[in-house]
Amino acid sequence: MSISPTLSSLAALVRDGRRFWATPGGQAVRQAERACLGPVCERLFGGHSLELGMSGALADMCPVRHPMAWAPIRELAEHPATLICPLDALPLPDSCLSLVVIHHLLEVAPDPHRTLQEAARVTRNDGRLIIFGWMPLSPGALPRVWPGRRRRLPWRGHWRTPARLRDWLAFVDFEIERVDYCGFHLPGGMPRNASLETLGRRHNLPLGDSYMIQASRRPQLAQRQGSSLGFARPFGGSALGATRLGQSRWLAEPCPPNDQERMTEVD
Repeated sequence: MSISPTLSSLAALVRDGRRFWATPGGQAVRQAERACLGPVCERLFGGHSLELGMSGALADMCPVRHPMAWAPIRELAEHPATLICPLDALPLPDSCLSLVVIHHLLEVAPDPHRTLQEAARVTRNDGRLIIFGWMPLSPGALPRVWPGRRRRLPWRGHWRTPARLRDWLAFVDFEIERVDYCGFHLPGGMPRNASLETLGRRHNLPLGDSYMIQASRRPQLAQRQGSSLGFARPFGGSALGATRLGQSRWLAEPCPPNDQERMTEVD
């Protein structure tokens, strides 16, 4: 089976990302982020979840019954419950997941707007969308002043502030409930200082290497029907619509049941 240039480029990106997250620096940031995500995950229940990222399972402490991972090609799938597909065409029906985690992908995704749109589309009305991103103003961002570093992960791509992503989320009818910061350290060091991490998280200082956004779907207000005009159905709904635009070769399948974990490949 041939692989499209887009999937081939995405597969190369995932390989580079996994190499970074396997380094001591990547592991230190990942540990800080897991500590930040843990209390949130422990309060989430549901049937299905999905992680979109390159670092491996991050929310495996969450009591969701059927967690799924993502990979662009079959060779990069690490366990059976893996969706193999492009980021902008998840083979899942609307509003079927209790938890969706986007882990440092919006900085480097080929089409970050469509990636966020797809993640929002498959999140339940009562579910949570978690986004991890790199802070543009942090000790970890200092190496980005050298142009050569910007061609390598994690400094590659476009780093956006939570305020910028607030606008993006509003476009897909989501709102930010909370922003937490993690990965605190001094310039030139790694986020392994327990005292700095405790202090930074206690006061939620926007000085960590990364941030974690908790977002949920905005409540839809009931439409009032006027006395003189009648409508067959009320107006409203998602700003982008509940279905994918245009013709797609990826068919939406029901979320697999808990006792039927399988690998879904999309040609």
